[in-house]
Formats: sequence, structure tokens, C-alpha cells
Amino acid sequence: MAARKLIVVFGATGAQGGSVAKALLSDGVFAVRAVTRDPSKPAATKLKQAGAEVVSADLDNEKSLTAALTGASGAFVVTSFWEHFSKEKEVAQGKVIADLCKKLGLSHVVYSGLEDVKKLTGGKLEVLHFDGKGEVEEYFRAICCPMTSVRLSFYFENLATNGKPQKSKDGKTYDLDIPMGDVPMDGFSVADVGPAVCSILKNPSEYIGKNIGLSGDKLTIQQYAEIMSKVTGKPIRDTKISPEEYEKRGFPGAHELADMFRFYLTKPDRDVKLTRKLNPNTKTFQQWMEENKESFNNL
Repeated sequence: MAARKLIVVFGATGAQGGSVAKALLSDGVFAVRAVTRDPSKPAATKLKQAGAEVVSADLDNEKSLTAALTGASGAFVVTSFWEHFSKEKEVAQGKVIADLCKKLGLSHVVYSGLEDVKKLTGGKLEVLHFDGKGEVEEYFRAICCPMTSVRLSFYFENLATNGKPQKSKDGKTYDLDIPMGDVPMDGFSVADVGPAVCSILKNPSEYIGKNIGLSGDKLTIQQYAEIMSKVTGKPIRDTKISPEEYEKRGFPGAHELADMFRFYLTKPDRDVKLTRKLNPNTKTFQQWMEENKESFNNL
């Protein structure tokens, strides 16, 4: 029996990489090399027990990246702007990985990318955690490295963390502050990215060179609020906040996130039908809420 092709999964103990590693291990078609900075983490130990080869590498250490990618047929690459808040650093990390993938002859890279909003809008909007990934997408293609970009939507998980509804001033309702007006916003559970990436890696001729926008649902903020209210039994309302009001909140990153929502208002390409083709078990928001109801117990 021929040896299985090896897929290297970056960020394997994080949300996206963890989902991809889990899906690949469950599918069994590929051998998996899971990359993490700390192989002693409980999540890394679990991956090893599930059959992955776990290796240590750092996105700022080219030697460790070379070792991690040597012998691989493909890779899932994810970088994190939020670890350092530097677009330049994220671009530099992405380009080093792209160069190595090209040099080492990988046949297919799935990159967790996003649009270069600043370039698309002629500088009118600037979303640093999108723009850097957009530059790296272009670089992969400029050097002719075979790559598919998966562009995720707004995480459902955000609504249980930093985007959780807040008690209103009158104390009677909970406010969902997302400046989208009545324009539907694509949403997606990060846990569902793995099976989609697995499908892409198994069908390279169909997906190399493409940008694939992943989405589990297209709902207005009012619809998100109604589903949240129904599942939690608590009155949650869409405040109809504008992007201008949102950025005046003044928290770190408020302006950038306001520009992100302005970009969402242009309806970037996210394809629910294709997402479900790649992962038939992709959750709708209703399904996700029912599975994660306990995350809202402390509203």
C-alpha cells in the first residue's frame, strides 16, 4: 500500500488549525503533521494520541518552518494578526511560508486568507487583519505556488465572546451592537472549517487557484437577535447602530472593526451552497446556538 501523502497543519492547537487537523485525522486519507509552538499543550497531546505527528515551529523562525514543511505534499496555513496587531509582520510571515512551500515543491496549499480591503476600496477602507492576508494571497499566486484561499465569514463564536449582547441601559433587554443595518451578514462556525479544507485538499484540480468564501448562514442582525432570543429565552434586540456610532465607542480596534463591517455591507463573496458541498454538516446559526446555548447562561 502506497504511503499516505503528508499534510502539514499550522496553528494545529488553535481554532482553525485544530478543526483542520481533527477533520484530516478523522478522514484518514492523509497523514497529518501538526505544527504548534508548544508540543506540550494538552491539545497537542490529544492530536498525537489521534495519530498526528506533532512538531514545534515558530512563524518567525524560518529554520523551524523548513523542518516542519520538508517532505510534505500539502499544507493548511493560518496566521494570526491578533497575536501581534501588525499587518507587516503577518505579511512577512505569510511570504516566508509561501516561499518555502514553493521551494520545497508542495503540490497544494490551503491558505486561510481574506480580501485586501484597502486595495479593493482604493484606500477608502482599511481592515488590517484582512489586508495583510489579501497581500499574502496575491504573493502565493505571484510566485506560482499552487494555492486555494479559504475566506471565512464572521465567526458565530464571536457572539459568545467579544461580540456578546450587552444589557441595555434600561436593564430590560440585551443589545446586539453590530452595524449592518438590514444587510444580511454571513456567519460561520470556525469549528466547521476542517471538513471543508479536507474536501478541498482531496480535490486539488477543482479548487487550486480559487478563492472560496465559507458561510453557514446569511442573516440580518435582526434575524440573529431573534434566534438568540428564541434559544436563550432572553430579550435580545438589534440596536441598529451605524458604523459611525460604532467606531466612536473608542475601544481598541473600533475603527478597524467599523471598516470591516462597512466592507461586509458591500456583500463580499461568501457561498453557502459551496460551503455545504464541501462540508454537508456545516451548521446554521440556529443549530450553532442550540449547541452552544450554555455559553449565554451568564448574560
